[in-house]
Amino acid sequence: MDNLAHDIGAKIRDIRKSMGLSLDAAAKLTGVSKAMLGQIERGESIPTVQTLWKISSGLKVTFSNFVTMPKSDSAMVRIADIPPVSEEDGKMLAYNVFNFDPITGFDYLEIVLEPGCRHESLPHTNVLNEYVVVTEGCLEMIVNNESTLIEKGCAFFFSGNSVHTYVNPTNERTVFQCIMRYM
Repeated sequence: MDNLAHDIGAKIRDIRKSMGLSLDAAAKLTGVSKAMLGQIERGESIPTVQTLWKISSGLKVTFSNFVTMPKSDSAMVRIADIPPVSEEDGKMLAYNVFNFDPITGFDYLEIVLEPGCRHESLPHTNVLNEYVVVTEGCLEMIVNNESTLIEKGCAFFFSGNSVHTYVNPTNERTVFQCIMRYM
């Protein structure tokens, strides 16, 4: 497996151990099986975005805890150099652009959806709001069974504790920025 799988697994293991949790206890809190958690922690499996959200919500930590980069006072971030977390057979890529900071209380992701991609996200019990800004293409957001079409240059926000689905309804790539503000 590559460094991303190893790094994510090590961070999950460190967080779990710092909380004094066994794999069984972490599995119960997160809804991710003990076997899968073990594989992830050993770097044998790269978790999907959905799985990382389950772990994040269950352990009550931020999503960026798993994909953080070194901190400094200032830095230029080249999104193309960030290893993405993929979902939906690679049709959805999530780039953790700015890591969670307790002062700001948010994560900042760039998400790319290939044509026709549909990703349903479970409620994030640790996220107060999600803010979405479409920078390329068009995004359909379905929040609590209500659909909204968001075009390039438009923004949308919703409660992170809602059932929500990201859909690229077009034949072109969709790119959007997603800011998650934690409770």
